[in-house]
Amino acid sequence: MGVAVYNISATSARVTWPKSPSCLDTFYSVMYDPNWNSLLMGYKRKSFMHEERIPVSQTSTHLANLLPQTAYFLCVTCQAANPVRDQCQVFSTLSESSDGHDRAGWELAMGVWLTCCILLLVIAGILLWGCLHTICSLPSQAAEGCSAMTDANHQDMSGSGHLYTPSSSEDSSNHAPIIQTPLIPPQTTGHIITQDHELRTLAKLSGSEPV
Repeated sequence: MGVAVYNISATSARVTWPKSPSCLDTFYSVMYDPNWNSLLMGYKRKSFMHEERIPVSQTSTHLANLLPQTAYFLCVTCQAANPVRDQCQVFSTLSESSDGHDRAGWELAMGVWLTCCILLLVIAGILLWGCLHTICSLPSQAAEGCSAMTDANHQDMSGSGHLYTPSSSEDSSNHAPIIQTPLIPPQTTGHIITQDHELRTLAKLSGSEPV
């Protein structure tokens, strides 16, 4: 039977042992005694100062009211059997100062851990706020850039780029009908001049000029 002792403090300890199929009695005997001398006392039940009876359905127990900084000799057997070496274990309780030191160290570690968690939360909150502020400012900057470009375009159009609108005189001149003088062929003009000269000559000969 392998006996194990753990969670040892200045005044308590936890003991476990494997279940024994050969133990048909109604309980286990957990015996322990401080400052044990096996050479003088041997492994006898009556030599132990403390004994606790545990039902066979359980394979562990909690020992309390132990002396601080004390070596204990512990054995676990069936109800009526004397212990043997394989059923025994030696352990020592801690001092009260070391127990308090462990508690203080645990409290210090918890305080440091809580402080680190708070700092991490604060840093994460600052980073998140910065990201949200940057994301929200981008649309407003884009809108300002668009409005500036629109104003510049309006100024360019109003200052230098006037659209050409024709005046009324130009419209009237453009739309006024153009009368072209028909061209008279040179032969026709010469024929008319010749006829006119002949008529004048005939008038002179007849003594009367046409009015």
